[in-house]
Amino acid sequence: MEARVVIDVARLDPDGETYAGTLDDAVLDLNDRFISPFAGVRYALDVRKIGRELLVRGSLEQDFSAVCSRCGEDFDFTVKIPDFVSSLEVDEKTEFVDLTDELRESIILGIPTYPVCRVDCRGICPHCRKNLNEGPCTCVAESGDERWNVLDGLRKEEGNNGVS
Repeated sequence: MEARVVIDVARLDPDGETYAGTLDDAVLDLNDRFISPFAGVRYALDVRKIGRELLVRGSLEQDFSAVCSRCGEDFDFTVKIPDFVSSLEVDEKTEFVDLTDELRESIILGIPTYPVCRVDCRGICPHCRKNLNEGPCTCVAESGDERWNVLDGLRKEEGNNGVS
């Protein structure tokens, strides 16, 4: 595994070059207890210098272990960026360009805000905390939406204060 992805602009082939490999997973240290990367960032990039621009196109992948935001179960998933594009300004003095931060940011932006173990995850019962993916719970369903109960209490207070 590589620690960084550095392009040698001074020696870059005029027709472009292909860079492929795996970045060390320490590059993506998120410091998050609910989601963590493993196996490193896999990349396949086409790099071309066009005038004063370094054009980088390709694909990225990263595997993660996570805790489902609905049911709390552990699961693995892969973030895939099939259309990575970056354009960097370079001049005749530019010898090297480090793409590591660009790759890292693209992967981070691809992480779902609320990762779920599967699309149809049913989550947990808010009353008894049973994982509903394992079957229904035995709680008695109350009528109505409990979130509005606080407002119902306000209506009763308004009636007592003479406010109409």
